[in-house]
Amino acid sequence: MKRHSAKRAAARHGKTVVRKPPAGRSAAPHSKAAARRKRGPGKTLLADAAIAKAAARAEASMRAELRNKTLLADRMAEDAVAEAEEIGMLLDEGEEESEDDPETAEEDQYFLKAPAQGPPRPRIRPAPGIAGAGDPDTAPGEAAHLFPRNLKTEYPVAVSARGLWIRDRGGKTYLDGCSGAVVCSIGHGVREVADVISKQARRLAFAHSSQFVTREAMELSARIAALAPGDMKKTGRVYLVSGGSEAIETAIKMARQYHVERGRPSKFKIISRWQSYHGSTLGALAVTGNVARRELYTPLFAATPHIAPCFCYRCPYERTFPSCDIACVDDLERVIRQEGPDSVAAFIAEPVVGATLGAVPAVDGYWQRARAICDKYDVVLIADEVMTGVGRTGRNFAVDHFKVVPDLIVAGKGLSAGYTPLGAVIARGSVAGAIQAGRGYFEHGFTYSANPLSAAIGNAVLAYIEKHGLIARAARVGKTLGKRLQDLRRHKIVGDIRGMGMMWGVEIVKSRATRDPFPPAEKVSRRLYDACLEEGLLIYPGSGTREGQDGDHFIIAPAFTITKAEIDDLLARLDRGLAQTASSLR
Repeated sequence: MKRHSAKRAAARHGKTVVRKPPAGRSAAPHSKAAARRKRGPGKTLLADAAIAKAAARAEASMRAELRNKTLLADRMAEDAVAEAEEIGMLLDEGEEESEDDPETAEEDQYFLKAPAQGPPRPRIRPAPGIAGAGDPDTAPGEAAHLFPRNLKTEYPVAVSARGLWIRDRGGKTYLDGCSGAVVCSIGHGVREVADVISKQARRLAFAHSSQFVTREAMELSARIAALAPGDMKKTGRVYLVSGGSEAIETAIKMARQYHVERGRPSKFKIISRWQSYHGSTLGALAVTGNVARRELYTPLFAATPHIAPCFCYRCPYERTFPSCDIACVDDLERVIRQEGPDSVAAFIAEPVVGATLGAVPAVDGYWQRARAICDKYDVVLIADEVMTGVGRTGRNFAVDHFKVVPDLIVAGKGLSAGYTPLGAVIARGSVAGAIQAGRGYFEHGFTYSANPLSAAIGNAVLAYIEKHGLIARAARVGKTLGKRLQDLRRHKIVGDIRGMGMMWGVEIVKSRATRDPFPPAEKVSRRLYDACLEEGLLIYPGSGTREGQDGDHFIIAPAFTITKAEIDDLLARLDRGLAQTASSLR
């Protein structure tokens, strides 16, 4: 938006345009000297006062005009204020903040610069940031029909985000320390991606994959294949869908059809691991090994064999790596033989177990042995990289750490970094070739498969990652983040810290010596989440860490663009959240 058009837009609502900082940028400088350098003495207070005064005039005018329609007036006033703030944000884009710290200045030569964050700016008018049944600021019908994740929980209402910062309706800002659900790898509000969304939506938003292919889908497939390991780079074929669960369903069906086309229709069973998470659709949930997520829907599942996870902190065999000789992977061969090799179609696993265990990487040698076992028994090896793919672990894919090429790789979150629902399955040439040589078509599909709008957004995200070297940066900054997280061991409730790249997990225990977890009734991970939320920090909590029954953990997985100052801020907030939670458990 150009400045003169922004002023006209504000004038329509009877407001004076005042320049304001973007969401996540400090409205209150850290010192008086900084204030004079950035805004000039007293300008912040004058700006806030001017907007507050303009908002009050607009609200009063609308109340007078609408008389008894006070509820509508409230909503219009809130919209007008929000528009004024957005105008201020747009006008303020492109401004560079000065940086006096030589160390940070040197870091910025190869780190992307993110807005500095300070205390929340003053409120324009009181408004709760939480949506719920008792919210006086929520108009009738505004939230009443939304079916949220938890019907007994009140959630903050997010209104804007930039970089690593999210702002709610009440004006509070949150440092996104987990990229939502380990999704937003490039940060919020990237202009290059937003511009592509607008341009593509005007040009071509939809074309059904049974009728057309599009240049956007072809380009994205090429980009994804270029990231894949080994022969997938040249012979891999990419099937595009709208998210991780759809991609897992696709991979399961693809593995099944692959065997059928080769004259082996008896192979249909998918072996997976306990304490895994592969998605919420019935096929994906059937191979999921999280007991709590499966329990309600178990009668709907086809029988799916599960084996022990590779989880050294709580080894089911009570052995220690490397003297254990990776006994857990031997379980794969045992179950294949037990089920009958002629019935087993595929083995699926996460190279780094995410939501259900809290960033637990496989030990070196596990994936190499799994590959050899699958080859021996003609079993398709599926790597679930929905959470780890596209740089999260500091490599293109987590399997790159183990120098293994799976038959199918499932990708999701990192492909679009949260800017659109997007997922993909990368099929090795032998898999796609068998289907092509057989019936010639894949008996599967979704309405939004290979959607051109989503594909264009995926291209923009991957181009941005490549342009700024963000995968290499995730590896480099991830090492720093991992080292800094070790300081949390001073809290007695911290039992284990594990992970790689920009994906780290912390397990909470009652006793560090025995590794005993807190009772599930204590809801420790939820209490910690709430404590961090109060500190303005978002973490990704989990429970059922020990055999799906008890245990608590959380994941720290910020955007790859996080700065040194933001790491300091994240750890300070997390430290206070842990201290508060530990104190409440005594």
